[in-house]
Amino acid sequence: MFSFSLLNERLHKYLVIFVLVIFAVTATILDGFYIVGEQEQAVITMFGNIVRTDTAGLYFKIPYLQKCHIVDMTTHGTGIGYTVAGNGQNITLDDEGIMITSDFNLVNVDFYLEYKVSDPIAYLYQTSAPEDILRSMVLACIRSTVVNFTVDDVITTGKSRIQTEVKDALSAMLQEYRIGLQCVNLTVQDAAPPTAEIVQAFKEVETAKQGKETTINGAKKYQSEQLPLAEAQADQILQKAEAVKQSRVAEAQGQTARFSNMYNEYRAYPLITRQRLFYETMEEVLPGLKVIITDGKTQQLMPLEKF
Repeated sequence: MFSFSLLNERLHKYLVIFVLVIFAVTATILDGFYIVGEQEQAVITMFGNIVRTDTAGLYFKIPYLQKCHIVDMTTHGTGIGYTVAGNGQNITLDDEGIMITSDFNLVNVDFYLEYKVSDPIAYLYQTSAPEDILRSMVLACIRSTVVNFTVDDVITTGKSRIQTEVKDALSAMLQEYRIGLQCVNLTVQDAAPPTAEIVQAFKEVETAKQGKETTINGAKKYQSEQLPLAEAQADQILQKAEAVKQSRVAEAQGQTARFSNMYNEYRAYPLITRQRLFYETMEEVLPGLKVIITDGKTQQLMPLEKF
């Protein structure tokens, strides 16, 4: 009875040891294999040194000696100048969103930043909080850019230029400091004055600008309608003047030719020409005159009209 009990205890002890060995071997094997997803990269280190980086797939590392750090490589987004509440409403962050412009006005600008990891090693070991550093860089680039624009440009026509300049400045800064992140896209979500009174003033300014554009467009339309009509009238006047000119020139040329012919005849036959000119002149003058014949002495005049 004693021998059976002792054997049972030894079997139980060996069974526990076997189970522990199996568990240790299984844990060792499981710790050695790891899977990297499609949108992930793995950084393998041993004793604090980087061994390699792995992309998507199934890999094996030395258990307990090597460590695997999985890094998410997908694109992430965050708001700059605002935060999203639990009900989905955007809440302005005054410390981030309110900025000063070149004409010394305050404006509330909200941006949306899209970023992702570009270098997993730098992301893990270059800094302790790369996302916080990225946010500080974005705010610095935004403020240094917005201060070069007037408040009118920030709110109305300058948004595209602002986001382009901020993105370029941020990309250059990320490349310089190498924190393992890159800017995918940066857009201006909204830009507005910080107070209700200023909002109303800017609405009035915008209304005035729209009225100005409407007036300019109306004037251009009137110009496009009246200019061809004026050009047509001017062309008609020029054509009429040209016709009168040609008529006067032709008439003057005819009179000149007639005078030249008459002068040539006069030079050839001066007496006959003078008499002919006299008779022609009298023919033109006498029909309009009342002719009376007298010898200069008779008191009674006898008109020719009754004869």
